[in-house]
Amino acid sequence: MTAQGMTMTLAGLFILISLGLAHAFGQANLAQPSWLWFTTFVGLNLFQAGITGFCPLTKILKKLGFK
Repeated sequence: MTAQGMTMTLAGLFILISLGLAHAFGQANLAQPSWLWFTTFVGLNLFQAGITGFCPLTKILKKLGFK
């Protein structure tokens, strides 16, 4: 795994851990629809992109002409 992949994996993991801790200590209710689900999606995507090397946003941006 590259340093960039490890960074993405750890960043995603930290996001997911912080959401889990906030939920466990009653600071966030993940059982209700909220904007925290967007944060969960970002954390999961970072985590999987770091492990697999596939990032959907990168593919979209490349199709739009970004390098």
